[in-house]
Amino acid sequence: MEVYIDDMLVKSEKEQDHIKDLEECFQILTTFGMKLNPAKCTFGVRGGRFLGYMISERGIEANPEKINAIMDMSPPKSIREVQKLAGRLAALNRFISRSADKGLPFFKILRGGAKFEWSTNGQEAFDELKKYLVSPPLLTKPETGETLYLSSDLRECG
Repeated sequence: MEVYIDDMLVKSEKEQDHIKDLEECFQILTTFGMKLNPAKCTFGVRGGRFLGYMISERGIEANPEKINAIMDMSPPKSIREVQKLAGRLAALNRFISRSADKGLPFFKILRGGAKFEWSTNGQEAFDELKKYLVSPPLLTKPETGETLYLSSDLRECG
């Protein structure tokens, strides 16, 4: 079960366990005197939107609407449009490998009070970002026994 403020998602490893998992969830809610709004509940689905992400039995995918918000953008023509791009990039950062590096040209434009200038570097980063978003990764849980690796890049960005 995943809970975030007033949103809840009950996931089951096996379909035959789902009723038992729901019963356990309902018992917890009852114990704490909490109630659900039936109009906002959906049961027995294989996937859907949760906290802005698309959840399915395959894993977690970026919301296509958030991807399209960037794909449909023209190159920014003002600081405000770069801010909008940076916000949209931040909303997808967990689906974008090395998102800080990919967004650095945009963040450099926002740094300081300099006059807006859309450079070749910014355009190349914008084009690469759009190319990457054509097929964003699917986030999945690791398989039992699978070796996990952590890599970290501790360098100064200039």
